[in-house]
Amino acid sequence: GLLDAQSRTVNTDMMLAAARALADVVAEDELNANYIIPSVFNDKVAGAVAGAVREAAKAAGAAVTGTTTV
Repeated sequence: GLLDAQSRTVNTDMMLAAARALADVVAEDELNANYIIPSVFNDKVAGAVAGAVREAAKAAGAAVTGTTTV
């Protein structure tokens, strides 16, 4: 997400957006004592986290706009 947004900074809101997106990948019915964080092999993780961080960077005014899609 930071790379997509071409952000040169990272703030707390961006890190929290990443954490929330990561947590949201695990559905309520999947939660158990052994599965609270999605597997590194879960194909939903990268897109969810990148999108959330990109949006947080845009909200913070840290995203570069112009030739890239952010």
